[in-house]
Amino acid sequence: MSLSVIKEAIAQGKMICPTCNKPVKKFEKYVDMVDSIWDGAGDSATSHKGSKVTLICDNDGCDWKERTEYWANYVAD
Repeated sequence: MSLSVIKEAIAQGKMICPTCNKPVKKFEKYVDMVDSIWDGAGDSATSHKGSKVTLICDNDGCDWKERTEYWANYVAD
């Protein structure tokens, strides 16, 4: 779910770079953070804690790049 939110925010220009205040252009290294894994007799479950992503501004003159689990803080309303 987080991956689709990140992709949509970048596509719509809502993910904002804190350095140049322009829309972030790309991301890489997305990963879901696992909170716990339960494996029982014929039953299993995985719960997720959140996600981490590397955000890359990629605007002219701005080389901001950050690996964060708080990516939602960069999404403008």
